[in-house]
Formats: sequence, structure tokens, C-alpha cells
Amino acid sequence: MPSRPSKLPVLNPAAAAFPLLIRRSSVHGFGVFALAPIPKGRRVIEYTGQRLRPREAQTRRLKLLAPGRPKLIYMFRLNRSCFIDGSVGGSGAERVNHSCDPNLIARGIRGRIYYISRRRIRAGEELSIDYQLHPETFRIRCHCGSPKCRGFLNIR
Repeated sequence: MPSRPSKLPVLNPAAAAFPLLIRRSSVHGFGVFALAPIPKGRRVIEYTGQRLRPREAQTRRLKLLAPGRPKLIYMFRLNRSCFIDGSVGGSGAERVNHSCDPNLIARGIRGRIYYISRRRIRAGEELSIDYQLHPETFRIRCHCGSPKCRGFLNIR
């Protein structure tokens, strides 16, 4: 019997400044892990994907949230006029999970999004970012496990 093709997420090494690996996460689904130490204040990986105007991004989000559809959305707002959909041409950065006490921060630099280390990251450590979902967006429970966990991915 032939084996089914793997649907494992892929990391684009050209977008990463350090050796990284996508694998199962205890936080949620798959996560991105450092294979080597990462110093504080360094660009770690670029968040890439299809660029969308706000109306296109909203239409896509609504389709994904329709009953019977997948609920994972990999949209990142670059600015008022541009969203990046990491599910189409993403670098693997879209697989970085949320934490209320993250080791990365997102920065827009010259029209691109980079995840930058907030502190030194150990080899083997899972990368994380605070998703900071809008407080008026439907509330999503957090499972980050941090002592600083606020209980939701939404900011207050």
C-alpha cells in the first residue's frame, strides 16, 4: 500500500538567519525551534507570504472561518494597506506559536516583517511571539503555559 504524502510544514532556510526546524509543539500543532543559540536583538526569520489588500484579507479570513473549513489563519498585518498571508508562500515563520512571554518580537522594516529575538534563545528552545489579537476580535484561549499567561491570545 503506498504511503500518503506528508503534509509537514516546510521552513524556507533562505528566510532564516539561524538554523531552525519545524516540528510538533507542546503549545499548539507545529512550532519552530532553534537548532543553535540565537543572541538577543538579532533578526531570526522573515515572515513571508502572499500580500493582500485589507478587503482581500477580510474575504479570505471569512472563508476560512466558515463552518466545515479549517480554522488556522496565518495572516499578519504589515500596515493599514497590506496583510501578508503566510499560508501562501510562507517562510515557516507562520508556524511560530503564541506566548504571553515571547522570545521574539515582530518588526516591520522597509515593507517586510521580521521576527527579532527579545533575549538570548537557547538551542532546542521553541520560538514564540505574542500574537496580540485585538480585544474586540473573538477571544481565543491561550495554552502557552507561561507563568505570565493572560489566558487569551487577545490583548486586554
